[in-house]
Amino acid sequence: MHTDPASTATAVLTHVGGPANVTAVTHCMTRLRLTLADPDAADGTGLRTVPGVLGVVEDGAAWQIVLGPGVVEAVTAQVRARTVRRPPAPGADTGLPTAAPQRDDADTSLPAATPQRDGTDTGPPAATPQRGGAARLPAAPRRREATPLKTALRRIANVFVPLIPALIGCGILAGLNGLLRNAGWLPGLTPALTTVASAFMALLAVFVGYHTAREFGGTPVLGAAVAAVVVYPGVAEVTAFGAHLAPGQGGVLGALAAAFLATRVERFCRGRVPDPLDVLLTPTVTVLVPGLITLYGLMYTAGTVASAIGTAVNWLLTATGALAGLLLGGLFLPLVMLGLHQALIPIHATLIQQQGYTVLLPLLSMAGAGQVGAALAVYVRLRHDLSLRTTIRSALPAGLLGVGEPLIYGVSLPLGRPFLTACAGGAAGGAFIGCFAMLGTKVGATAIGPSGWALFPLLAGNRGPAATAAVYAGGLLTGYLVGFLATYVTLSGRAPHQGVPPEEPPPQPGAGQQPASLPGDL
Repeated sequence: MHTDPASTATAVLTHVGGPANVTAVTHCMTRLRLTLADPDAADGTGLRTVPGVLGVVEDGAAWQIVLGPGVVEAVTAQVRARTVRRPPAPGADTGLPTAAPQRDDADTSLPAATPQRDGTDTGPPAATPQRGGAARLPAAPRRREATPLKTALRRIANVFVPLIPALIGCGILAGLNGLLRNAGWLPGLTPALTTVASAFMALLAVFVGYHTAREFGGTPVLGAAVAAVVVYPGVAEVTAFGAHLAPGQGGVLGALAAAFLATRVERFCRGRVPDPLDVLLTPTVTVLVPGLITLYGLMYTAGTVASAIGTAVNWLLTATGALAGLLLGGLFLPLVMLGLHQALIPIHATLIQQQGYTVLLPLLSMAGAGQVGAALAVYVRLRHDLSLRTTIRSALPAGLLGVGEPLIYGVSLPLGRPFLTACAGGAAGGAFIGCFAMLGTKVGATAIGPSGWALFPLLAGNRGPAATAAVYAGGLLTGYLVGFLATYVTLSGRAPHQGVPPEEPPPQPGAGQQPASLPGDL
């Protein structure tokens, strides 16, 4: 269903408490992500009825509105345009989001929620006092939802989500370059493609540091400066714990920890260094202290953790590949539904830096295959539900390309049982790929982001491109088949006439009958 981005943005802002209630705006491949000053001012129920909104995930002040690929970029631009109160001053950091509460002052040396020296506030902090002091009964449940673990995972995801487009683009170029090299084609072009595809990954730690500082309230460029220590070639001359360091040791985990430490040091200095010396001492201390700690502690520790992650993943697939694939493929859809799947990006990035590819992404991609199989079964079985079949036809292409939210929120979740059978299909596909991993054929991806059919250009493994693609295709077919059969069987008792035309009143559910499940705007 085609929707106008401007009208969708207006409706979304109306239901989240207005532009003044939005403190941050960003998006991933399918979701508009908003941070709200007062979550209780938002109307989640009304937001779900907005045409074009496929689903809503509420997590305290962090709200995710599922819009689907393509649409989310246009709606995000409209939302940002409506939340800007005044343009940034000359010299402001234009790399920051343009939502109004983000720093739009000229002084980029202060974090977004840090008071200026004259006492004015550059933007509302993450936790804004309740307006008018009125008691709000729903506040307690929302605070319980935003557990420390979920909040930490969400903030880590916020660091890596802006990097996904570059990871996808460079990964596809790396896959294309690999095909050209294996075929012996265009030998004069492949070195240039290698450079273009590899440059971003070589400096990934710097970008992680930038976004980490921005997310946790520091100056982004200072976070990037400290994280750059991790990849600087000169670290090879530094000895820590009796061994020479290696450039890139610790990878994105070390960069994440270094930049986080830098934000804490910077915020400590801001309120203590005298005003005349602040512009000189604070940046110097912020780079120096975390930089030394990174060299003589964090790089070694993060490198050990990263190596342990790689060893654990390899052992998991070699020793328990089928079981591991079953669990990962079966449980990934609930993670997507909760919006926590992006928190796995640091693990993917660590594996890509260590081994050249992540073996976890193909396993997790099987969840989308089970979702497609379940949707096809619903389409075949409930052939008289015209609204539902229209939704499936519009969402199925995205599902085949690995974008599962339209099918999750438009088909399987509203129906209930197909969501569980889709998880079963994902588990079967994951077990298929995991079984081959136990036999010695690993299937990995050189980048993160795409899945489904879109993952084929990014596939890599230890048995050559043909074997890798064949195993991955077998996993997809297994997920399609099991998802389809499990869903078809569970829907066998459903009344075929349950879908009714929109103009007729829906029948009341009776014994053994489930209510109509799809909102009319999907």
